Amino acid sequence: MAVEELQSIIKRCQILEEHDFKEEDFGLFQLAGQRCIEDGYINQLLEIIQDEKNKTIIKSMGWNLVGPVVRCLLRGREEDKREECFLIFDLLVKLCNPKELLLGLLELIEEPSGKQISQIILLLLQPLQTVIQKLPNNKAYSVGLALSTLWSQLSLLPVPHSEEQIQADDYGLCQCCKALIEFTKPFVEEVISDKENKENAKLKDELLKFCFKGLKCPLLTAQFLEQSEDVGNDPFRCFASEIIGFLSKIGYPVPQIILNHGRKKRTWDYLEFEEEEDKQLAESVASLTYLVFVQGIGIDQLPMVLSPLYLLQLNMEHIELFLQRTEQSIYSKGLELLETSLLRLEDNSLCYQYLEIKSFLAVPQGLVKVMTLCPIETLRKKGLSMLQLFIDKLDSQGKYTLFRCLLNTSNHSGVEAFVIQNIKNQIDLSFKKTYNKWFAGAQLISLLDLVLSLPEGAETDLLQNSDRIMASLNLLRYLVIKDNEDDNQTGLWTELGKIENNFLKPLHIGLNMSKAHYEAEIKNSQQNNQVASMCKGVCSVTVGGEEIPTMPPEMQLKVLHSALFTFDLIESVLARVEELIEIKSKSTSEENVGIK
Repeated sequence: MAVEELQSIIKRCQILEEHDFKEEDFGLFQLAGQRCIEDGYINQLLEIIQDEKNKTIIKSMGWNLVGPVVRCLLRGREEDKREECFLIFDLLVKLCNPKELLLGLLELIEEPSGKQISQIILLLLQPLQTVIQKLPNNKAYSVGLALSTLWSQLSLLPVPHSEEQIQADDYGLCQCCKALIEFTKPFVEEVISDKENKENAKLKDELLKFCFKGLKCPLLTAQFLEQSEDVGNDPFRCFASEIIGFLSKIGYPVPQIILNHGRKKRTWDYLEFEEEEDKQLAESVASLTYLVFVQGIGIDQLPMVLSPLYLLQLNMEHIELFLQRTEQSIYSKGLELLETSLLRLEDNSLCYQYLEIKSFLAVPQGLVKVMTLCPIETLRKKGLSMLQLFIDKLDSQGKYTLFRCLLNTSNHSGVEAFVIQNIKNQIDLSFKKTYNKWFAGAQLISLLDLVLSLPEGAETDLLQNSDRIMASLNLLRYLVIKDNEDDNQTGLWTELGKIENNFLKPLHIGLNMSKAHYEAEIKNSQQNNQVASMCKGVCSVTVGGEEIPTMPPEMQLKVLHSALFTFDLIESVLARVEELIEIKSKSTSEENVGIK
């Protein structure tokens, strides 16, 4: 029945000129053709399309059958039917109006979701390439439209991260990346072959946009296999190499992009692209920078004369961008790029004035976020080691400036303890090697005002700030031992009265209050054990106005005893510091009396 309907429509249209075809003819042709496919009359439909007498009709109306044919192929019918569907599809691509066919194919690409996205893209890329190459004009616009549609769909696919995920390629992204390169190659070659052609200039711009989109997705989040392994089996490395190769071929080599990014005079020729650069290209250029400096893809294009300091300054903006993101796969790249950039520098060679550049302060603050908020221990440790490496590269004034900044902004006891330990190390170097004015005398005293204090006086939460307090006490103990009152190289002894009032005395009061509070809670918890057992062995305890999360009484007692142990530890170090101060002061007084 469906075949007869189709033949009837075709017979009526055969006597008409193409411009006389009516809209209802198109609709009837599509419905009849679709029914032929659904009812299994695929061989008869193939014969109708192959008939030379129907060539004009197929050219004008045949594109309407592309959707039903493609859906039939995706359903995976019997092998012989699939073969006939492929023959029909190839004929439609060959015979139909390329403009109508282009729009039809792009609509099909936009339809699916999930795993079907890659299936339809892999099926339609080759026909889509053929159709675009047949277009008589506006090829640049058509290529741009196709690449934009393809990228929009591919960006919906999850990016595999582990080696196992990459090999499995469940959503087909890796296959699509490879196929997309093959799709793009003829258009790149077209630009190269005739650079003077105005249409090719527009095509170059569309290819440039595509390359930057590819650098953003999937390459911004993609993980790369170890370089020691077979790099040919890494689909993302291959994709990145091809994208960087395309950029170079169309006239935008790596140095031109990386070295000119952010300058007032743009690298790009078109105003439309200039406007897009500020909004969207930062991540793409950051991704390119990572590929070049960490993965080494295209690094041979960079001039060898660039200094490590210049390259660090170049990369810090991108590192800042990486560290601002919350995805582990992205901010881990910031850590890698920072490490690669810093290792090129000598220790103490980074001038303090670089900290006046926004990214040079934003990056260490970004590292603090990684150290304190990242759920993955290896990355937290990596963030810590990168912060230490950054500190090591700064000159003395730079270290001093960064320490003040981190003490004022980190709001994390562990980070503050880390900074205080670094301050102690710098003071120690000043004692053992060359006198350093930034970690002695008036400058050091200004820094110690931040270190040897309690954020909220005696009311400070000592348990939450225990790391910082212990580090501060250890620094004070070191200063008392190392610096004699007569020498007073650090200025400690001049400021001792202020230190006692602002730090030691409030700490004594805070310890007494905290210990009394926790001892009372332990007593209450022990008394309530019997009641808690009647309540299925669960009780609650309030400490510092906040309720400890519900847990068994034994566990709560362990938490409370652990807090008391921390207070005892702080108290013992505090007592030792005060004892050393008394001994040193007494010894100095006796010496002064002896001199008199």
